[in-house]
Amino acid sequence: MEKNQFQSQLLKALGHPLRLKVVKKLLKGEQCVCELAPALDCEQSNLSKHLGVLKKAGILVSKKDGLKVIYMIKHKEILSLLQIIDNIQEKEIKALQRLFYEEE
Repeated sequence: MEKNQFQSQLLKALGHPLRLKVVKKLLKGEQCVCELAPALDCEQSNLSKHLGVLKKAGILVSKKDGLKVIYMIKHKEILSLLQIIDNIQEKEIKALQRLFYEEE
């Protein structure tokens, strides 16, 4: 897979609000679908589809534990990526606040 294509697939997988919530939840530790669904107030079947997208993008991995499938973050560097996005968001909010207060 071409580098740009891989990066695009990874960012697209993170581009859905529910998938972003899943990733943030799993950064705190591995969990099974049966734990994630109620915590995210989501149907298990819908959540499973989103977990599949994240897994295909290389963001998550899973392992079987009896009947449960446990999901975890594949690369801890995903935390750094989310922190960078948070920093950009914070800068944008501050810039908008400055504009708003300058107009008054």
